[in-house]
Amino acid sequence: MIKYLSLRDINARYDSEIREAVGRVFDSGWYLRGEATRRFEEHYAEYIGTKHCVGVANGLDALTLILRAYKELGVMKDGDEVIVPANTFIATILAITENQLRPVFVEPDINTFQIDDRLIEQAITPRTRAIMIVHLYGRCAYTTRIGDICKNYGLKLIEDNAQAHGCRATTPDGYLSGPRTGSIGHAAAHSFYPGKNLGALGDAGAVTTDDDDLSAMVRALGNYGSEKKYVHDYAGRNSRMDDLQAAILDVKLGYLDADNQRRKEIASIYINKVKNATIVIPHSDCDCVWHIFPVLCKRRDELQRYLREHNVETQIHYPIPPHRQRCYAEWNHLSLPITEQISVQELSLPCNSVMTNEEANDIVALLNSF
Repeated sequence: MIKYLSLRDINARYDSEIREAVGRVFDSGWYLRGEATRRFEEHYAEYIGTKHCVGVANGLDALTLILRAYKELGVMKDGDEVIVPANTFIATILAITENQLRPVFVEPDINTFQIDDRLIEQAITPRTRAIMIVHLYGRCAYTTRIGDICKNYGLKLIEDNAQAHGCRATTPDGYLSGPRTGSIGHAAAHSFYPGKNLGALGDAGAVTTDDDDLSAMVRALGNYGSEKKYVHDYAGRNSRMDDLQAAILDVKLGYLDADNQRRKEIASIYINKVKNATIVIPHSDCDCVWHIFPVLCKRRDELQRYLREHNVETQIHYPIPPHRQRCYAEWNHLSLPITEQISVQELSLPCNSVMTNEEANDIVALLNSF
C-alpha cells in the first residue's frame, strides 16, 4: 500500500533529535512560554522574514486572534467585511464569523485554485476592511494586483499560511526569489498540525507580523487577555504553544527546505509524466511546496476507487465547500460554480518527503492506464 502520508515515517527521520529536544524540555521543568517556545519563535520569524512570531495553540486560533487583535486595535468592528477565497478549508471562514465579521466569498482561478485577483475589486464595499488570501495546497496566492488593491483601498492583507510553510512568492521579473509566504501581508497565520509540511506532534500554530502593536495584542489575547500576570486588560482566551511542540518544531524547521524540495521532485514526476486526458494535472509556474497535490477528474470517485483497488491511498480536499456547510445555512443558496466544480472533481495524490520515485512512477502508470 502506498499511503497518502505516513506520519510515522516522516518523523522517524528525526527520531534521536526530537527525543533529545523533548528530553531537554522535560528536564527543564518549564513547559509553557519557556525557553523552547522563545527559541522557536525567534527561529521561525527569522526563517519567514518577519520581526515577530507569536506561538499559539493551533492554526484556527492564529487566524482568529489576528482578527480579534485588529478589532481591539480599532481597525475593525462587528459587521465589517473580509474578502476571502470561496475555495478553502472551513477554518478560514470560522475565524471570520467567530469575530462577528462577514466573509465575502470570491471564486478561485480554475488554473491555480487560488483566489482570482480579477474578481476581488468588484467585491469591495464601504464595509470591507481586509483581504484574507489562502496559500492553498502550498501554492502562493499573492499577486501584485492583490497588493495594489490593498494599497489603493487601505485594506489589511492577511495570509492564511497553514499549508505553505517555506513557499516563496515570485518577483515581478518571474524569479522565485521573492519573500516567503507569511511575510507578504500585514499578518499571517500558520498551522503546525501534524500532517503539514512543518508539523508538530499535536496541535500548534503561530502568527507572524512586522506590526509591534498587533504582535503584542495577539500575545496578550492568547494569554487570557493578560500582558502582566493576573492583570487582564482584555477578555482573552487560552491559546499558547507548549514548549514540547516548540522544541519538536525547532528540530524539524532545520529540515523544512530539504523536505519541500523532495515534495517538488515527486510533484515534477506527476507533472511531466501523467498523460491522461481525463485527469487535469496542476502546472508548476511558481514555487509551490505541494502540501497537497490536487488533480481534477470528472470521474473522481471512480478514480479514487481504482487507485484504492491498486493499493494507492488518496484524499479529497474538500468535498463540501464552506458556503454549502449546514453551519452556514445562510449562504447555502450562493452559486459559486468554480468552487463547487473543484469540490466534486478534486483528488489529492500522495506527495510527501518520504515517497520514493518508484512509488510516484507506479502511481503515474496507474493514472495513465485509468
